[in-house]
Amino acid sequence: MNKQEKVKQAISLSLKAGYHLEKEAFNLLHTISKTEDPVKLIETTLKKIKAQSEKLMFISKDLLEEMAKEIFPENKEKRISVAPILEATSVKTGKAKDDFFPRAPDIKKDIKVLKDPTDHICSTGSIGEYLEYFQDRFNRIKKLIQQRMDAKDATSLREVFRAASNSKIKIICMITEKRESKNGIFLGIEDLECSTTVLVPSNAHQGLVERVKVLLPDQIVGMNIVKSKRKLLIVKELFFPDIPLKKQRRAKENVCAALISDLHVGSKEFMRKEFNRFVLWLNGKFGNENSREVASLVKYIIIAGDIVDGIGIYPNQIEELTEKDVFEQYKLAAKFLEQIPNYIEIIIIPGNHDASRRSLPQPALTREYIEPILETRDVLSLGNPATVSIHNLDFLIYHGRSLDDVLATAANMNFHSPERAMKLLLQGRHLAPVYGQRTSIAPEKRDFLVIEQVPDIFHAGHVHVMKYESYRGTLIINSGAWQRQTKYQRELGLDPTPGIIPVVNLKTLKVLPMDFA
Repeated sequence: MNKQEKVKQAISLSLKAGYHLEKEAFNLLHTISKTEDPVKLIETTLKKIKAQSEKLMFISKDLLEEMAKEIFPENKEKRISVAPILEATSVKTGKAKDDFFPRAPDIKKDIKVLKDPTDHICSTGSIGEYLEYFQDRFNRIKKLIQQRMDAKDATSLREVFRAASNSKIKIICMITEKRESKNGIFLGIEDLECSTTVLVPSNAHQGLVERVKVLLPDQIVGMNIVKSKRKLLIVKELFFPDIPLKKQRRAKENVCAALISDLHVGSKEFMRKEFNRFVLWLNGKFGNENSREVASLVKYIIIAGDIVDGIGIYPNQIEELTEKDVFEQYKLAAKFLEQIPNYIEIIIIPGNHDASRRSLPQPALTREYIEPILETRDVLSLGNPATVSIHNLDFLIYHGRSLDDVLATAANMNFHSPERAMKLLLQGRHLAPVYGQRTSIAPEKRDFLVIEQVPDIFHAGHVHVMKYESYRGTLIINSGAWQRQTKYQRELGLDPTPGIIPVVNLKTLKVLPMDFA
């Protein structure tokens, strides 16, 4: 067995035991292999760690140096130097076909921030601001509906009251109530001037009934109604703002983006072994030839929130934490992220577990918390939601807190198919239409949650289930998680699919699920 094969075996031993080598430890291991057996060093180090009462998550350079001096006495007086990073991250198996030559470093970074709420948040929570917020939401989505050919002549509710019996009228309204009866479904609706009730009769056509079933409170839609002789308003058709059908744009470069979310570092259920494999894969040290070819093209990693598990997010969470200080959680996250090759661009937004305000929209994570990450590498930290252009493809990045409300409210939805709920958000052109339930929404003067710009890729997380589909030229992706099922999730009936991540080739728009579980 040659030196490189022994290094690879040593790394494999640490990985199987659930320990990640810090970057300098990688380099030191490679250096030691020139004169000593790295496998013996790792085996001895693992035995020592196992005997300690305090368990480690990372094997440090200092620990390896200490163990090397114990088991290789002739090195006690020698200064062990650290090899260059490139040499240490290009572990070979001895066969040329297994060499890892990443192509992403040769691809020029192409990121433009299109929308970020961070510098525009100014809510104080007054009643007046809530009024302004909903007025802005209504007007913005009304304009989107009026872009439809079948809604250009929509009028106000005030005009409906003035209309003669048997009149056919188009309106744009907000749903305030949904109530079923033997005669059909009654909908409370309102616009900026008036409110009233309309009826979707029990004998309505199936398409209308299906659309009404997935209607959400506070959603803004268009309707075709008929005013009966008894002045009852009967709904004949209902339509969402929806996104227009468009041709999928593609990048000119053969480049990939790995979409991840919900690391929950600090949780006992954080999948450190699996995340270790992901990082090793990015460095060309894990996976078969085909998967490593994909890794060589990864230029971007987008993290859609919940980098850490946070503190006090759900009942009895403290019992499920390995690290009970949020600052320490971010320090631990930094140690994992620093192992990612520097040529890979990382974009992060906060989630509901992160150290940001709970209400949407969320500002970018402050330097106070992510200083450990910024000290080890460059990251682009944005608010939630954010829109960025990457190689001419528009990414709408959203953590996905409101998916809880959609899945609990709309008919025929479940946690196993988050992509269907995400499609419903696109159809309604709003990321958090339901007000007053699980998702807290701040009354900003401008509603940053309206989907005015149709994305090429809509990326969310939160639900911990990796699913994707294409809808009208937009690729919808929920990126799953790196956290095993918690006790709280079991109580909610949420069965996650962690450790599987979607990698998107921006030239072909093919989604490549990579399983590290």
